[in-house]
Amino acid sequence: MTDLYAALAAASSLIFSFDRDLVEIVLLSLRVSLTAVAAAAIIGLPLGGALALFPFRGRKAVMVAISALMGLPPVVVGLVVYLMLSRAGPFGALGLLFTPTAMIIAQCLLVIPIIAALTRQTVEDLWEELGEQLRSLGAGPWRALWTLLWEGRFSLFTAVLAGFGRASAEVGAVMIVGGNIDHVTRVMTTAIALETSKGDLALALGLGIILIILSTGINGGAFLLKEAAQKSQMS
Repeated sequence: MTDLYAALAAASSLIFSFDRDLVEIVLLSLRVSLTAVAAAAIIGLPLGGALALFPFRGRKAVMVAISALMGLPPVVVGLVVYLMLSRAGPFGALGLLFTPTAMIIAQCLLVIPIIAALTRQTVEDLWEELGEQLRSLGAGPWRALWTLLWEGRFSLFTAVLAGFGRASAEVGAVMIVGGNIDHVTRVMTTAIALETSKGDLALALGLGIILIILSTGINGGAFLLKEAAQKSQMS
């Protein structure tokens, strides 16, 4: 217990003193995860909405595939991205392997199915509620799509945050494609794994505390925002 208290005290000291290494790792983690989630949202929101509104051959298969990809093991995504970006791969000439860009690509691929699947469900529910009204107003499929995305923005924001939770907590894929290189590709999750294996519990606990605060803070804020939006709509 004494060692645990000492590690917690050291972790608190690192956090409140804004330790340079800790701050660098946190900022890189946020840059990678937020960029990946933003890119995934740009792709996943229209994709999920289109799957909800546009009938086409193979639509059911695409929906099943996206739902299945929500549970795709991160290490598999990391391996695929590694093979694509390695020197022998089709994009090896770009030199992206073991860079933050490779980590962003891996996280983006993990998050897209989550956002797309949750968006599809949200838009389908809204279409059942508002579809007749939109058709009576002469809204075409594309106009209806963007209208429903706007109407469901608070629920969709929650979907995006679910994607952020997946990205920020990911270890396997970013370890494979990023290499966990100090001052280059070391993010919170990979640093926690490394420092724990080295026995440096202070830095690992400090990063773990920050990761928990970020995750709970963002999700709590999203919940309060959604509650406030629902109350304003009822009033």
